[in-house]
Amino acid sequence: MKMKKIALLFAVAALTAAAAGCAGQEQTETTAASEAAAETTETETTAAEQEELAVEETAAAEETEEAGEENYDTGDASLDNTRNQDGIGDNELLVVSFGTSYNDSRRLTVGAIEEAMEEAFPDYSVRRGFTSQIIIDHVKSRDKVSIDNVEEALNRAADNGVKTLVIQPTHLMDGLEYTDLVNEVAEYSDAFEKVAVGKPLLTSDEDFDQVIKAITEATAEYDDGETAICFMGHGTEADSNAVYGRMQEKLAAAGYDNYYVGTVEAAPTLDDVLEAVKAGSYKKVVLEPLMIVAGDHANNDMAGDEDGSWKKAFEDAGYEVTCILRGLGELEPVQQLFVEHARAAMESLDQ
Repeated sequence: MKMKKIALLFAVAALTAAAAGCAGQEQTETTAASEAAAETTETETTAAEQEELAVEETAAAEETEEAGEENYDTGDASLDNTRNQDGIGDNELLVVSFGTSYNDSRRLTVGAIEEAMEEAFPDYSVRRGFTSQIIIDHVKSRDKVSIDNVEEALNRAADNGVKTLVIQPTHLMDGLEYTDLVNEVAEYSDAFEKVAVGKPLLTSDEDFDQVIKAITEATAEYDDGETAICFMGHGTEADSNAVYGRMQEKLAAAGYDNYYVGTVEAAPTLDDVLEAVKAGSYKKVVLEPLMIVAGDHANNDMAGDEDGSWKKAFEDAGYEVTCILRGLGELEPVQQLFVEHARAAMESLDQ
């Protein structure tokens, strides 16, 4: 029997592995706190990282337990296409995201990326998979809407007789979540004739440049010299956290002196960003998430009115604060960058 090929573009190589079959495989659950990927580039997680991720998952679980007490509107879930239909055909493009329970943001970010894929690749059926089982369960319990996890999406593709499967993650970086996805897909190497996994958003220097162009153009109206424009990422104690420092360095090198990058969970911290802003002569601050979706972190850790939020911290420091609840996935250039990564994955199958 011919060994199937899995093209892993971040390594520019093909993996070949025989799996025991689709039935009975254990589900791999991503253990991250919320909307953006808090990840590590290592294939094996250290004890410290395991502890960090366990704490984050516990926090997310506690938030889910309180779902029945939500006093805010996340939008109409029925407007979102879950893309878990059968009748796929020979070619499938599976878009894998961490996910969010904020319905409007999910539709405007993840949904918009999927729509861009459908427009760019009419020969492929676009389907969805989420890595966060907590979010999947939350949405199903609250809104009666079912979203496939990765295992379910892969089984659906196999059961539908898909021959060519291209998987495009919407992860921000090449870290633990991305590695987990690659490993899970490898277990299905005998279920399809060809499988390719595309790159995360921020992989090459060109990726950083395109994202910087997108976020600076989207916020150009605020760049008046007296406003600090601050982007909040998720952050992780793992090595992949370096993407935030790299983003700050490239912003500065490109002359965007009024732009600052920080994180919720790691460095640069809120205090680091606040200190940098105070060193300038700013009167106003604009806050926006450096995350694919504008979910819990954006709405609470960034734009919340409680002590500890970025908004409250900057207001207490005397700044006029504007919060933009817009995920990166809403930006058309970011959507097209994911399309480019998916196209490269497809092209790798013919090499």
